Amino acid sequence: RSYDGHLFKADEHLARLDRSLEGLRIDKPSREDFKAIAAELIRRNDLENGDARFYVQITRGEAERAHSFPEDETYPTVYASVAPLPPNDEKLKNGVKIILVPDVRWTRCDIKTVSLLPNVLASQQAKESGAEEAVFVKNGVVTEGTHTNVFAVFDGRLATHPSTNEILAGITRGVILQLCEKLSLPCDERPVLENELKKADEIFVASTTSEVMPVVQVDDWQVAGGKPGPITEKLQKAFREEARRQ
Repeated sequence: RSYDGHLFKADEHLARLDRSLEGLRIDKPSREDFKAIAAELIRRNDLENGDARFYVQITRGEAERAHSFPEDETYPTVYASVAPLPPNDEKLKNGVKIILVPDVRWTRCDIKTVSLLPNVLASQQAKESGAEEAVFVKNGVVTEGTHTNVFAVFDGRLATHPSTNEILAGITRGVILQLCEKLSLPCDERPVLENELKKADEIFVASTTSEVMPVVQVDDWQVAGGKPGPITEKLQKAFREEARRQ
């Protein structure tokens, strides 16, 4: 994501890209300078003011269809684009609805890949339910959203699923953990059970595009009176300040 033409946490995003490429055994296209490409695309598309999204996708390369990898000399294909990000002010202020869905994905969710069919189907289910996001539940444990990480607050302590192969640990998630330490907000990286969600004082989801998004409804029940909570609002403010500062 860029704020007024400046990429936010680009090195962290690119480090995760490197880990994903390694996990998928795709050679890293070392000749590409993604930060320079992003800056050029932002400039060419007049997106130096306001918020924008830089997207990069890398495939194994051009080759005949087969279930095995192509020859070693095949060079990866790189696609990149930018697009403006419309403001989320009303949702950030008032909160959103989420739904819970079974987590039927593979066991390497920590690799960011375009194999997102379960996420797409769940996201469509959320849309048809009038919800902002669908959140996966696996064996009674809340894992993550289709494109977000999930946080809950219990008696002043935050909780979020630990960084394992069962979630894609978001860059925004990492920033929030740093902000919690800076603001002396206790945060536990632990499994959050589905059956304890109704006891949460606050719930929010977090991602590059959503930032810190309050959740005020889960399925057909309200979260703590249906209004964003003070810890969520505090982290919203701190996150935006951090983004503008960097």
